[in-house]
Amino acid sequence: MQNGVTTDEIITEKNGSLGLIRLNRPKAINSLNQAMVSGIKAGLDLFARDPDVTSVVLCGEGERGLCAGGDMRLIYQARSGDDISRTRFWREEFPLNERISHYPKPYIALMDGIVMGGGVGISAHGRYRIVTERTRLAMPETAIGYFPDVGATWLLPKAPGETGTWLGLTGREVGAADALYVGLADYHVLSHRLPELVHALAQTAFSADVGAVIETFSVTPESPAVLALHRAVIDAAFCFDTIEEIIDALASIGDEFATETLSLLRSRSPTSLKLTLRLLRAGRQSSGLIECLEREFAAGCEVLRNHDFYEGVRAALVDKDRNPKWRPQTLGDVREEHLDRYFRPVKPPLFRDHRL
Repeated sequence: MQNGVTTDEIITEKNGSLGLIRLNRPKAINSLNQAMVSGIKAGLDLFARDPDVTSVVLCGEGERGLCAGGDMRLIYQARSGDDISRTRFWREEFPLNERISHYPKPYIALMDGIVMGGGVGISAHGRYRIVTERTRLAMPETAIGYFPDVGATWLLPKAPGETGTWLGLTGREVGAADALYVGLADYHVLSHRLPELVHALAQTAFSADVGAVIETFSVTPESPAVLALHRAVIDAAFCFDTIEEIIDALASIGDEFATETLSLLRSRSPTSLKLTLRLLRAGRQSSGLIECLEREFAAGCEVLRNHDFYEGVRAALVDKDRNPKWRPQTLGDVREEHLDRYFRPVKPPLFRDHRL
């Protein structure tokens, strides 16, 4: 590799006409911390200025995945700090998501293995999103008392029917075919061919040719999209604007898929479910990604002032007892007026120069 620069957790290097950014925290499935976000941004800035770079690839080191999301344990550990220290990671991460969405050169994310939460944020906003037969994609935040962020409330409402609502509320992982179906990916390439694809991109002299190069490696997933098979049930149940109505609809349908979905929802934070649905519906009416990121950031700041996020992280990642005690425990105790405080704009906003 040429012009290689290696840090502890990000490897940035140039190979021919390709800029390569590799997440290098494999033991944590490349979970993002603030230094990694800064490293990605620095790599993008470097390659944007380099006239010899025609495209940029993001990939993850190790065999387990591109990125398991933001390192929530770090935010958990900062719970006794002030608002600025608790939210510093998101103040860096969300603008990176937005930067990726309009990066001036082809940005190619290799979404091999686990791609969850923040991993979706650094991949699904890119121009070329590549999944493999090993991809396991999810926005699992309602399981830890949080909500789908990193611009997910802009992306998920664009999925066919109510499949994005299903993904955001249940937090279930899906494979390559479903990632393609819901619009979070563009191409399916077999994992063993990714090195060959990277080599081909390194030899591609013109940005306009990048899509055609990727297309030559793309194949149809062997397994069908599960969400397409269950689309009728999903649309019938998740078309409602309250969690209670969604749960009643799933209970009345009563088939195996609906019953499994119902069980998942009942295990999630009631506050997170109601907050997530309201954010997804707001995203559907939004002007763009920045509006959604601002709204998500405001909601995230409020989440960190309340119980469920810390309890969810404790149960899933700290004590690992998988037995969170949500507060409130029932949907009926989460009133819509209680959610209003999650939608109060933060000042100063993340994107100070943007006018909605």
